[in-house]
Formats: sequence, C-alpha cells, structure tokens
Amino acid sequence: MILENKLNITDQVELARAEERLSKQKAKQLYDSGDLAAAEVGTFAGLAYIHAYLFGEIYAFAGKIREVNMAKGNFRFASQIYLQPSLQAIDAMPQRNFDEIIEKYVEMNIAHPFREGNGRATRIWLDLILKKEIQQVIDWNLVDREEYLSAMQRSVVKDLEIKTLLRIALSDQIHDRVLFMKGIDVSYYYEGYSEFKTEEV
Repeated sequence: MILENKLNITDQVELARAEERLSKQKAKQLYDSGDLAAAEVGTFAGLAYIHAYLFGEIYAFAGKIREVNMAKGNFRFASQIYLQPSLQAIDAMPQRNFDEIIEKYVEMNIAHPFREGNGRATRIWLDLILKKEIQQVIDWNLVDREEYLSAMQRSVVKDLEIKTLLRIALSDQIHDRVLFMKGIDVSYYYEGYSEFKTEEV
C-alpha cells in the first residue's frame, strides 16, 4: 500500500527515493539552522516537532499521532486507542542516567506514534536526551544494523541487549557535525534507505 503523500507519488520505489532525499535535506537543515534546539527534550512534543520537521513536506500526517493500529512482523505496536495515555506516561518517565534514557527510548519505540518514520525521528530524539542529560551521543557508525534491529525487537521483553549495544557506542563528541550527518545516514540505512548521503543532498 502506497502511503498518501503530498507529492502525489503513486509508485513505492519513487516515493521511497523522494522521502529519503527530502527528509535527509531536512535533517541537515535541522542541524545547520540550529532549529534542533527548539525541540523539547525527552517529550512526545519534542519528538513530534522532529518528525514534522523531517517529513512535513512529504506527509500530511507528519508530527501527528497515528489513527491506525500498526505491527511489524509478529509484533503489534501500542494500540491506537491507548496511544495518548502511553505517550503521557512516557513523557513522565525519568531520564537522569543512561539506563533510564534507554528505557524511555524503548517505550517510545513500542508506542510507535507515527504512520511512518518513527525510527529515524526517534533516534534523533534519543541523542538529544543523551546530549542534555549525560553529555554524550551515540556514534551510530559503531552500531551494527542487524545487531541493532534484533536488540530492538527483543527490547520489548528485555532491554539489556540494546543497552549494552548502545553503551559501547557512546561518544562525547556532542557538537560534532560530521558525526551527526553520518549518524543520519546510518539511521536511514537501518530502515533500508541508503541511496543518498546526507552531506550531498
């Protein structure tokens, strides 16, 4: 099923290409313009801001809570009818240290509040929390795609694996533009988008 989009694209491959190119342009702009500083750290409102910024030119639903139920493989994300209270509970979760921050990230992944683009927006959101609370970010180049995806899948039951994987990839280069841009490329690669380099769009 092709997602309804503002570009009136009806071909899935063409839409994926356009989405990658446009949203990577927006990710670069988000960083270079300083607009990232306007995102509230650790709240759904902050995540919605990032999501709308990345995908607003492509989807009318960008930054808006989904109105459908979603699943990936055998896993069902939070039911749409419980999404609002789930997001309020996540907002209230503490984020004082690495473990608490990753627990919050795992819960937001389970909530999966948007129709599309959850992972990409939420990884930027995660780095913002880490940066503010513990003055570190993830060097996503050090996180293997298959290990990350399987650890995230299992994090629903046990989060030790994802914590271990991300802990060893922590970097104190919190103002490194190159690290941010490469991180966007890796984040998109996790989701199967690797046609364009963020620096080149």
